[in-house]
Formats: sequence, structure tokens, C-alpha cells
Amino acid sequence: MPGTSTAGSLGLTPPPVIDQGTQAVIPSPLPAAVGLAKTPAAAPVASEAAAPKSDPDIDALDLRGEAKKAAYALKKAHPAVKFTSGRRDKAAQASAMASNVVKSKNRKWIEKTYKSTVVSKACQQWVDDDPDKLTKDEIAAGLLSVLDAQADDDLSLLSKHLSGDAFDVQPVETDADAIKQTLRDLAGPDNFLDMEGGLVRWHAQF
Repeated sequence: MPGTSTAGSLGLTPPPVIDQGTQAVIPSPLPAAVGLAKTPAAAPVASEAAAPKSDPDIDALDLRGEAKKAAYALKKAHPAVKFTSGRRDKAAQASAMASNVVKSKNRKWIEKTYKSTVVSKACQQWVDDDPDKLTKDEIAAGLLSVLDAQADDDLSLLSKHLSGDAFDVQPVETDADAIKQTLRDLAGPDNFLDMEGGLVRWHAQF
């Protein structure tokens, strides 16, 4: 009757509070006049909802093809992952090699790490012939002079980084096994390395 509360019958406990997780995410629309009901806004089409958002960290790697797709897939599976290297020009490649020669304290690091090719042999030969060059900058300059003298076809056999078909990931302890398994699944067991010449490196190539 007028004035009577509709919360429940007298003498009964109030209805339980509904858990927020069971409520509709989108509120129900307000009622409208008969024949004039508004059509609810269309939801995003599946293709738009599924499209990956551009990631500036990945785009900055300047990867191509399968390597770029794999980088996005890895980041989706492990959002905290950090990329340390993507496409390299010859100067960046020489610097990376020189850094690893110095860090490993192994003058044979190139020979131990890279597949034997015309270019890898030439780089190792330069290191062997110049034992007085000890700093990263000195070795990088020497290796760059070697790379500059090589044909593009030969350079492509040295490292997939030069063509944008490889990337490196910062090694971590948390979720390490899961991240490495994802990298193996994406690149294949033969194209993922977690050690290079005795140094811990997470490298995937495509």
C-alpha cells in the first residue's frame, strides 16, 4: 500500500548484498517510451579488440617479419620482459662483439660463439693479429674495419641482428624458465640461446 517499503516483507531480514563480481559490467539502459527504445552502442568488432597495441619499445628494435611478430607475442605473454637489442648496423654489431670479447676475457670469443663463416673468421683473425688492442673501443674500431670490407651477402651470414631478424632479452631470475620456454616455442629450440661464448645472453633469431 502507499508508503510501504518495498525492501522486503515485515519481519524478514533484508536481502543479501549482491557480490560486485556477479553484477553486469555495463548498467542496464533506462526505459524509454514504447516504440522509441534506443539501440545500444555497438561493441568493438572482434578484429579491432584483438589488434595488438603498438609498443614503442618493440618498434624501436626495428625488427622485421617473424622477429617482430615474436617480440609482440613474447611481450603479451610476459609483459615485464625487457628487450636489449634488435636490428644492428655494422657499427653496433662491431661494438657488441667487442664488448663480449672484453667481458668474457677470452680473445677467442668470436670463434667460440659465431658459426664459422668468411666474416666471423676475418673478425677473429683481426683479434688474433692485434693482441695489443685491449679496450672495447679499440677492438670495436678494428672489427668495424673488417665488417666494412665485407660483401653484404657474407655479412648476412654473420648475425641475424644485421637484418633485423633477431632480438636479445634481458636475462632475469623471476619466471626465467617460463620466459625461456616461450622464446623456444617462438624461435624454435635451435634458434634460441641462453648462453653465448660462456656469457649469459638470451638471444632469439628467426
